Amino acid sequence: MRTEGYAVEPILRVLRQQGLKIAARTYRAWKSPVRIAARTVTDALVEDKIRDLAWPITPATGQVQMTPEGLYGRRKWVARLRRQEGLAGTSRGAVDRAMRTLGLEGIRRVKKVRTTIPGPDGKRAGDLLNRDFTAPAPNRVWVTDFTYVRTWAGFVYVAFVVDVFAQRIVGWHASTSKQVDLVMTPLRIALWQREREGNPVSPGNLIHHSDAGSQYTAIRLTEHLALEGIAPSIGTVGDALDNALMETVNGLFKTECIRTTVFHAGPYRTLADVEFATAGWVDWYNNRRLHGSLGMLTPIEFETLHKEALTREPAPTK
Repeated sequence: MRTEGYAVEPILRVLRQQGLKIAARTYRAWKSPVRIAARTVTDALVEDKIRDLAWPITPATGQVQMTPEGLYGRRKWVARLRRQEGLAGTSRGAVDRAMRTLGLEGIRRVKKVRTTIPGPDGKRAGDLLNRDFTAPAPNRVWVTDFTYVRTWAGFVYVAFVVDVFAQRIVGWHASTSKQVDLVMTPLRIALWQREREGNPVSPGNLIHHSDAGSQYTAIRLTEHLALEGIAPSIGTVGDALDNALMETVNGLFKTECIRTTVFHAGPYRTLADVEFATAGWVDWYNNRRLHGSLGMLTPIEFETLHKEALTREPAPTK
């Protein structure tokens, strides 16, 4: 208005006399709006995306329910958001600020309680891994162990079999008994699962590693491994590092599944409650959970990339 020969204050004074109260600062703020910082916009986008991923609305109930991703710490949230369209450049600082605002901290593991009891006769296979938890391909090294869950009806024991190559859980079983079937059932499931996927275990190529628990030194399991052409490997007594990968998986299971309400809303009453929660956690662990040791990929993605690299046709020579 000043460019046209009019002053702002006299015009606003006339307008106020007519009942329209407008302050001069209001007009100037509209005329020259304050520029919003780029970081403010980015922080808002990151916060909204984390809120949507951590607390979506469940279609069946219409209620807000925390997802397993809500258990992530900063490092995995950064990797998860960088997979989202338009957020490839998400910074750690933006994630830190969003997590503080939303009250997210990332879940931490606690000290593990000892459950393995060595066999009384002391006879067992040797340690074929020597703490080397790597493998050149799937179905070369499997590690196994079991842990316990307290329920209203008593203890429930959950055994896992993990393929070392991609840290994928290939078999699991829950039972109220610690007899040898607790560890034989997930082994059978793992063999069946691999064959069902078209990637059966080749006799003589697989190592089955465990601790020195009496279940893993039992004659039934040893004979079954021999029939399948699987080499048994057992770590030393009282040394968690000799089965460190499996100790890590057990710790994640107790921390992410059992001690939260993400996979089971209420207390664990029976074996069925533990089975329901474990099935949901294993599905998330294999298919959607990002693993820092795999370059922020899921076990399924890691195995798929390996398979594609083996089957990729060579580029034609020029």
